[in-house]
Amino acid sequence: MKTKALAAAAAIVLCSHAGSLWAQDEVSHGTLYGDLQNVTQSMLNRASGDGNNFLHANGNYQQTRYYPASQINTGNVKNLRPAWIFQTEIVDSMETSPIVVNGIMYVTTAFNHVYALDARTGQEIWHYTHAMGPVTTYCCGPNNRGVAVSGDRVFMGTLDAKLVALDAKTGKQLWETEIADPELGYSETMAPTVVDDMVLIGTNGGEYGIRGFVKAFDAASGELKWTFNTVPEDSVGVWATHDATGRDMLRDIEAEKAALASMGDPYETLGGGVWQNPAVDLESRRIYFVVGNPSPDLDGSLRPGDNLYTDSLVSVNLDTGEYICHFQYIAHDVWDLDAVSPPIITTVKDAEGNDVKGILHGGKTGHVYVHKADDCSLIRFSEAMVPQENMWVLPTAEGARMLPGANGGVEWSPMATDPNLHMAYAINLHQPMTYHVESTPYPEGKIWLGGAFKVIPEEEQWGNVTAVDYNTGAIAWQVRTAEPMIGGILATAGGLVFTGEGNGLFKAYDSSNGGELWRFQAGAGVNAPPSSYTVEGRQYIVVAAGGNAQLNYKRGNNIIAFALSD
Repeated sequence: MKTKALAAAAAIVLCSHAGSLWAQDEVSHGTLYGDLQNVTQSMLNRASGDGNNFLHANGNYQQTRYYPASQINTGNVKNLRPAWIFQTEIVDSMETSPIVVNGIMYVTTAFNHVYALDARTGQEIWHYTHAMGPVTTYCCGPNNRGVAVSGDRVFMGTLDAKLVALDAKTGKQLWETEIADPELGYSETMAPTVVDDMVLIGTNGGEYGIRGFVKAFDAASGELKWTFNTVPEDSVGVWATHDATGRDMLRDIEAEKAALASMGDPYETLGGGVWQNPAVDLESRRIYFVVGNPSPDLDGSLRPGDNLYTDSLVSVNLDTGEYICHFQYIAHDVWDLDAVSPPIITTVKDAEGNDVKGILHGGKTGHVYVHKADDCSLIRFSEAMVPQENMWVLPTAEGARMLPGANGGVEWSPMATDPNLHMAYAINLHQPMTYHVESTPYPEGKIWLGGAFKVIPEEEQWGNVTAVDYNTGAIAWQVRTAEPMIGGILATAGGLVFTGEGNGLFKAYDSSNGGELWRFQAGAGVNAPPSSYTVEGRQYIVVAAGGNAQLNYKRGNNIIAFALSD
């Protein structure tokens, strides 16, 4: 079956490439597949029930990554075949989540290229290349996780810390605004989120001594509307001694208090990047996002206190950016176990068994955390999805072994949920590491780890796909994979979850029990979140196969769309 599929894929690549050349020549004469209808706020609001489009990086404002179509299902997924393959110009790490609007697909590549494609055929409509500035500073590869769409515009953040707006029909740049100064270590890899004519975006840079934020820009002009700093001027907190699960983090509180008295609050260089999209609750006019590690990553001696709001779930007012609540998973983190996987809004059972609005987050610790939406408080945490050993041993100059390693658990990879099964689906890494500390002063916008985390070469690395019952915290099923998992996952009404691996395998599992029902060898690492869409009555699954810089998985340049064979 693999041989036939690959042969078919090769043939489709040739057709797609030829079609792309033709499409470029035709752009000035009109689009290949209809005209883009304006993406209205109503469309964005109703995305969770839209069985045609895929309008948000994580499917909908709630970020459930649950696609409500079932044409492709457990009974026929074995007949899934490549419908088309599009090859980009950039052969490098790919983390894009394809966006589909009325038969038009938007994808991005490393180094900030954007492509508009005919979602039926993969033919190129237009191609935008960002004119990169002289300074780009990023830690984990030249990645981009996708665009946002609203009205007749497409929005992207860039490695040189810009936000650009493009004409959706032509790819012409309409405006560009600087989000932050790249010379200080700021950059952008996350997809923006658009809501009520505001473009929301956070920042990378937690490894460079930045001060993190989420910002809102006017979608029409690029004008800044509000800023929420993820590190407040008083970042000390409550001197917490235990993590979210109740385990002692071995802090020397008296030494930290003495350091605070000596050096003051380190808030201006404390990190706290926001790597992934916020979940948007239009009913309460609130957004929820998670904040990354403090800076320097491994050296806590230079940043006394809890280091608010790093390693936290945070909620702010959508219209003003005003703080509402937060919950910190790890205070004074010296293991780089930042919160990065995007939060999900869904109905959950509280401790008394009542249905409440909840927030889910998959942590690098290997737990799925379940919160009450109204006050950010923790209801429960799941069983550990990966081994946990020697938590929370402190880093040393020689290196101290602790699990999970600095990549997780759940890395930036978005989870998915199935509201009918009350399941959250996560992909995990198991990479044993040692943590080393070496104190160095703030280096003015250069990488500032305060030491190193090192993979232990003689210890086995692997990954898993895990389903968690978020109403109980119990692991419902788990499938081990040959390599650590990074990229994302998609659930569908067809009873399926789709996710890919660094070895090139893209798989479909039965969402109820984890049984593998289908696989395809993509030829490069499948380390991007899948999407689904329907055009002219035919459902597709689409994913990027470009590998991953962070874990050094094989690079590629394919966008692959699958549909049921006729």
